[in-house]
Amino acid sequence: MLRNYITIALRTLLRNRAYASINVVGLALGIACGLLIFTLVTYHFSFDTFHADASRTYRIYTEFKRDGGSMKTPGAPNPLGKAVRNDFTFAEKVARVNLHDNQLISIVSGKEVKKFREQEGVAFAEPAFFDIFNFPLVQGSHKTALTEPNTAIVTEKIARKCFGNANPVGKTIRLDNKTDFRITGILRDLPKNTDRRTEIYLSYPTLTSHFEWMKQDMEEWGDVSSDDNVFVLLKPAVSVATVEKALAGMVKKYRPGRDAETTRYHLQPLGDVHFNPELNGFVEKKNLWALALIGVFLIVTACVNFVNLATAQALNRSKEVGVRKVLGSLPAQLFWQFIAETALITAVAVLLAYGLAHLALPYLNQLFETQMGINPFADWSLLAFTAILTVLVVFLSGSYPGLILAGFEPVLALKGKMTQRNVGGFPVRRMLVVAQFAIAQMLIIGTIVIASQMRFSKQSDLGFNKDAIVMLPVPTADKVKMNTLKTRLAQLAGVEKVSLCYQAPASNNYSESSLKFDTRPESEQFSINRKAADADYLATFNLKLVAGRNIFPSDTVREFLLNETAVRMLNVKNPQEIIGKYMEINGRKAPVVGVVRDFHNLSFHEKVQPVCIMSSTDNYDNCAVKISLGNVKPTLAGLEKIWNEAYPEYVYESQFLDERIAGFYEMEAIMLNLIQAFAGIAIFIGCLGLYGLVSFMAVQKTKEIGIRKVLGASIGSLLWLFGREFSRLIVIAFIIAAPVAWYVMNGWLQDFQYRIEIGAGIFVLAIASTFVVAVLTVGYRSVRAALANPVKSLRSE
Repeated sequence: MLRNYITIALRTLLRNRAYASINVVGLALGIACGLLIFTLVTYHFSFDTFHADASRTYRIYTEFKRDGGSMKTPGAPNPLGKAVRNDFTFAEKVARVNLHDNQLISIVSGKEVKKFREQEGVAFAEPAFFDIFNFPLVQGSHKTALTEPNTAIVTEKIARKCFGNANPVGKTIRLDNKTDFRITGILRDLPKNTDRRTEIYLSYPTLTSHFEWMKQDMEEWGDVSSDDNVFVLLKPAVSVATVEKALAGMVKKYRPGRDAETTRYHLQPLGDVHFNPELNGFVEKKNLWALALIGVFLIVTACVNFVNLATAQALNRSKEVGVRKVLGSLPAQLFWQFIAETALITAVAVLLAYGLAHLALPYLNQLFETQMGINPFADWSLLAFTAILTVLVVFLSGSYPGLILAGFEPVLALKGKMTQRNVGGFPVRRMLVVAQFAIAQMLIIGTIVIASQMRFSKQSDLGFNKDAIVMLPVPTADKVKMNTLKTRLAQLAGVEKVSLCYQAPASNNYSESSLKFDTRPESEQFSINRKAADADYLATFNLKLVAGRNIFPSDTVREFLLNETAVRMLNVKNPQEIIGKYMEINGRKAPVVGVVRDFHNLSFHEKVQPVCIMSSTDNYDNCAVKISLGNVKPTLAGLEKIWNEAYPEYVYESQFLDERIAGFYEMEAIMLNLIQAFAGIAIFIGCLGLYGLVSFMAVQKTKEIGIRKVLGASIGSLLWLFGREFSRLIVIAFIIAAPVAWYVMNGWLQDFQYRIEIGAGIFVLAIASTFVVAVLTVGYRSVRAALANPVKSLRSE
């Protein structure tokens, strides 16, 4: 019986190649999207789940209460890890980790020096880090790893990069041309699904000898950097509530006064690290679930196509069904015959979908900077998903048309008196077309909203100039070299301004500190974002003073500049009133000499924060160069030449500031690209079905069109026969899609403190673009039908 079903199915499909091709292509596109999205979602949900004690592993993060809200940072003050270890018993292991990205690594072998920039940077880590995280050593021992100063552990990848096939244990690597570290262990190469991407781990005691300026910070509770992390492995019986209570008590003990009211320490589960954007997570879970829902929509859209075309074609198979029933076929046999046809189409579509998914996967990997693969024979979850998806598609697509065919009355079928009413009619297909276009229009509206917000973020005034500014690294805190570099760069043709600074006005790298103002006895109830910069910082970034003057040139902290938000949070009504008042930040006391207009120091996801700018040579990590756009290439070449002459032992790199700021919205850009692609696929699948339905309508209306033409109907009125039907359906789809899309996208925009409003123009553009696509799809086939010779049309029977 099964063999008979397959044989007949093959004959039927070969006889209706166009119908089969449209269905195969539509289903293949929908299933390919489903496979890619499933792979992407499962990949991200697998991050750091391989650690043996992942459920008991937490990161301690800091929350600052301010201005009716709060700000969170994944960092914690340096003394916190030691205090947790010494004061409490709830932790089985505690490890402090200090991260430094994009570091220079050198390997000295005699007179030969090999050097490279390690983009993932280095981590100064306490030995307990490798007791908490399961990163196995292939050489060396966890018990002695990083216990001695100036020791290092590297991955196999780094070992090969530095020493080739030679045994790296006992060999030396040099950090920033300054400190040597002896390799005592080799880590197995890191798995793809971990957020701990650092491949060079250094002994924690060496941190303050390498970065001498950090000696003071090691005991400073008020200084919090996002690069200072504390991880704890809780004992099995300890609850999170117990630890949170203990951390609240720690604030009162070590940060008394107002700080106790504004600072909180919390536990972040390891499973949340990858998904929490407030704490530098890569992707939110809601974005992944949104992609999963889009995948379901695309598959449903493809299934709707199949049902539409199958029920439309059912009328042509009425006599076949009538003959089968007269010869004794049961309704169940006819139903399973159609299911066999559907299964055959779906099987071909699944094979084609895997081919399409393999072609698209490199672009998806490039977009997410991942290394995902699609191999159902190596991934049981993907194989199970494919099997379940195939079965669902077969029955979702085939059940309704199969029931329609099995329910034909043989007498009417053999007499050729079957009508659209007998094969499900237009009402059902109308609803299915409406569902298709509602999904497509929701995706179109989503695409327009995200693109509009991205354009708003890119084009809005940030409060400073970000165009034509090149950020160059400053590898060492050598005052002479820094000043020489700045002087030579300023003399270069094409350079307009130069400033030495810690970071640009807007940056993801920032430090928070508590502050005392004027004669107030206690610290303020908020922390302030410190920005170390020289006297040319304002001119280079075009920051505007609203009161006072700029800071004078200095190597150390002697004066402060505040932004308007900081002045307001200090409860000073007029910026002019704060000039000359003294402030103490991180142990350094100096007068406020000026107030700058507010600028966005973070992305549009965050409110403008209180900021202070002060000179501090020890903290200058960048040299900002404002260049003329008249002759960029020679200027950039000149920058590189001068920098290499100043720091010949380092590796040159540069980046335009606007590129750095674009990185704030990396995930939004990724989502935009994905939704644009999926919206295009949804529209294309819908157009396939629309073209098939119009072709079927043209055949059904052949005689009607011929009669109308003979009676003098115009081409326009004949085209309206087709356009009227689908115009109504598109409008109904829009009425359904618009409020749903508004609700979803308005919720998405709530993640931005500064955002666009969803206006009527977005919806007009969405429905207009849908009409354009529908007209292009329907138009060609409709025009052919309208222009057909009426004599041939009337002879069609």
